[in-house]
Amino acid sequence: MNDVWSGYTFTPRFYEIDGQGVMFNMWYLGHVDEAVDGFFVHCGLPYSDWPGMGFDAHVVHVDLDFRAGVRSRDITEVLISPSRIGRKSFTLDFAFRRDGEIVCSGGVVYATVSTEGHGTIELPDQLVKALGEVRPLRG
Repeated sequence: MNDVWSGYTFTPRFYEIDGQGVMFNMWYLGHVDEAVDGFFVHCGLPYSDWPGMGFDAHVVHVDLDFRAGVRSRDITEVLISPSRIGRKSFTLDFAFRRDGEIVCSGGVVYATVSTEGHGTIELPDQLVKALGEVRPLRG
């Protein structure tokens, strides 16, 4: 059973901040990718091991909801938690938190695919086990 994971913290770099003083939209997903990588390392199934097991995951949908922008010098955590585990896909919720406040949240839907070119496949048992318990971050 995995709890909501919050092992990725960052402070925006100068070039990630726009003229309005908030982080450019595209960087949110870059930080989500870094956090997801750390999440799977924490779960004992690093992404680097997946190809050798015959599977990968492709992003098929992303959504983000902004409450406030991450600003220059904000120390920000990214929370990651599985919110849905299907037959051939899974969803990871994410939330950006600074000073205890959620400023952005969303979800990424991943479809599992064969590394042998056979299209989508059922979620491998190792992946299901690593994902653990579903704990949505969004209401």
